[in-house]
Amino acid sequence: MRHGEVHNPEGVLYGRLDGYHLSDLGHEMARTVAAHLADHDITHVVASSLLRAQETATPVAEAHGMPIRTDDRVIEAGNSFEGQRVGEMKPLDFIRPAHWSKLVNPLRPSWGEAYADIAERMTAAIADARSAARGHEAVIVSHQLPIWTARNALLGKRLWHDPRKRECRLASLTTLTYVGDDLESLTYSEPAAVLLAQSHGGTG
Repeated sequence: MRHGEVHNPEGVLYGRLDGYHLSDLGHEMARTVAAHLADHDITHVVASSLLRAQETATPVAEAHGMPIRTDDRVIEAGNSFEGQRVGEMKPLDFIRPAHWSKLVNPLRPSWGEAYADIAERMTAAIADARSAARGHEAVIVSHQLPIWTARNALLGKRLWHDPRKRECRLASLTTLTYVGDDLESLTYSEPAAVLLAQSHGGTG
């Protein structure tokens, strides 16, 4: 599950910066998804340590009477542009000499955590969650880029991609179904779709 909308009126690329809470709409998204999952056989709930992930996981965990297991293998990807106001950055800002070293290799990418490293930590966390909930269901609350990278890795697709084409909107579910240790299917859904029209979007 991707976290809900974050209160971020200044449009900061918050990345791994903590202190960014869900907006009121984000909390409503989290409750909506928790209601959608209420009848599921969930026995394990995991979230990154960032507030937006913890707050998104809380209604799911409470609905099933269990604690949230914090696992920073599912944390947001590292990004060298973290802390900058996205709305104020113009395309030419990214090609200033000060940023050249960050833009050398978009396939890695050189401005942040390598896709291969994200895939490795995410798939390891997924494997452990599967083991903990074997025979039942687990929910992992993470962030857009790590979820999309894990999805590509599990489907055997290339990891580098156009960020505009990620299918991973706020409070969405990317569901992995296993038979034994084999991935049988991967599906995508948006239980809070009716709320997305009210959202300003998100950066992680």
